[in-house]
Amino acid sequence: METIYNAIGTGYNITRKADPFLTGRLLHFLEPHGGKLYLDIGCGTGNYTAALARQGLNFVGVEPSEEMLKEARKRDEQITWLQGTAEQIPIEGNAFDGVIATLTIHHWVDIDRAIKEICRVIKPGAKLIIFTALPQQIERYWLNHYFPEMLGSSIIQMPTSDSINRAITKAGFENIGTEKYFIQDDLQDNFLYSGKSRPELYFNEEIRKGISSFAALANVQEVKAGLLQLKADLESGEFINVKKRYENDLGDYLFIVAQKKA
Repeated sequence: METIYNAIGTGYNITRKADPFLTGRLLHFLEPHGGKLYLDIGCGTGNYTAALARQGLNFVGVEPSEEMLKEARKRDEQITWLQGTAEQIPIEGNAFDGVIATLTIHHWVDIDRAIKEICRVIKPGAKLIIFTALPQQIERYWLNHYFPEMLGSSIIQMPTSDSINRAITKAGFENIGTEKYFIQDDLQDNFLYSGKSRPELYFNEEIRKGISSFAALANVQEVKAGLLQLKADLESGEFINVKKRYENDLGDYLFIVAQKKA
């Protein structure tokens, strides 16, 4: 996956920006305090790292892709950016007062080892905030209708709720809570289901390049055929019926909040 993100790192910031609402929810769950130190694991080009740092917080960003880190350093030279993975964080133990992990856990090679490593580098009582999508949520994306193979690969990639909770509990976390997130029309971060109510976004090649499912998991012919069908359905009005069949109350994404035992 490092290779994939090295390839898409340049230009990633064109379509992937820190969304104000999501940034606000991360702040809400993290409950940070000035003067303390926080970690963004799998920070990418540092969109959310920098957005939170602008709130007066001290952040370190860790990311395996050097191309992503080059872009992050251009964004904010005051933030410490380190190359590393969730399974191997180049920091001493008990260093951080909280951790965020946004849309990254599906790239972790070993979720049990990663959560254990995160637990190692944070202080007792510190919070871990994960923003992700569960397999059952992705199954309800209308994208399945147009790109079934790509979405199938995406679903397989996503850790289940049980596997996440098991890893969190095993590593020494408690007070696990969740909050559903439904895509908002003014979403500024163009990740996989950002076009839920704005399907025209998927016709933009730059947006597709910034989405790992399209960049790494998609079959070129399926994407081409899917876009043609989507265009036809939008023109005929059939898209309304397709979208309606996938409506649900599961949430499109999920915040998971845990706290290291004191």
